[in-house]
Amino acid sequence: MRLLTPLALILLLLLTYAPAQVRKESPRPSKKVSKVSKAAGAAPEAPSEAPPAGARAVVCIDPGHPSEVASGQNIQNGTSETYANWAVAAKLREALEARGYEVVMTKSSEGELVRNKDRALIANRARAALMLRLHCDASAERGFAVYYPDRRGRAKDGTAGPGPDVIEESRRAARAVHAGLSEGLKGALTDNGVRTDYQTKVGREQGGALTGSIFSEVPVVTIEMVTLSDPGDAEFIKTEEGQRRMAESIADGVALYVAPTRAAARKK
Repeated sequence: MRLLTPLALILLLLLTYAPAQVRKESPRPSKKVSKVSKAAGAAPEAPSEAPPAGARAVVCIDPGHPSEVASGQNIQNGTSETYANWAVAAKLREALEARGYEVVMTKSSEGELVRNKDRALIANRARAALMLRLHCDASAERGFAVYYPDRRGRAKDGTAGPGPDVIEESRRAARAVHAGLSEGLKGALTDNGVRTDYQTKVGREQGGALTGSIFSEVPVVTIEMVTLSDPGDAEFIKTEEGQRRMAESIADGVALYVAPTRAAARKK
């Protein structure tokens, strides 16, 4: 009995331990197995977010004046800057929308007064791919020029801008818009090239940037379409044909800078 008792205890322990060991080592179904079986059985679940459709590029058109700086309504050679800016803006809107762009205007009528700061804020809120500021010059020159901010300026309220990214993109946009104008207006108007905000009186007074550029968070260019003090330039921009040619040339330049449809980034 003394020998049997220890043997019996050993056998009892072995019998108890073996099932426990088997149960301990039995694998549980993993998440990986679960995914495979789901894919093999039922149809896969739909993704939580459908890929977003392409987004139309937004272009903000800013027909210059009236503003807090000037009304732009004085008559020069039979027309006014406010009228010419609005007439071309309306045709430019049509040209851009026909090409697939989304257009935002900074004012809803020719005579509406909008401050230059507010014009920039409208483009910012629209997250525009480009802001086009349309103006007509009055100087001893003739022809057109495209301006962009190449440095930060400071507005009267102390605001400094634009930032380096806006400066770089505005430079690219100015070159593209100028290329469209140079080609489309060849033989009709004098080409004065690409210039900077610092080369304007107001831009220089503000340290290097126009007010519309200082407050802009999107690429911005200012187009002096013609010199109204020149009779030939004024005659060109007064006609429907001249206005349409100007608008189409600007639209050609926009197309060189940004496509009408941009694929939206997928959210992660």
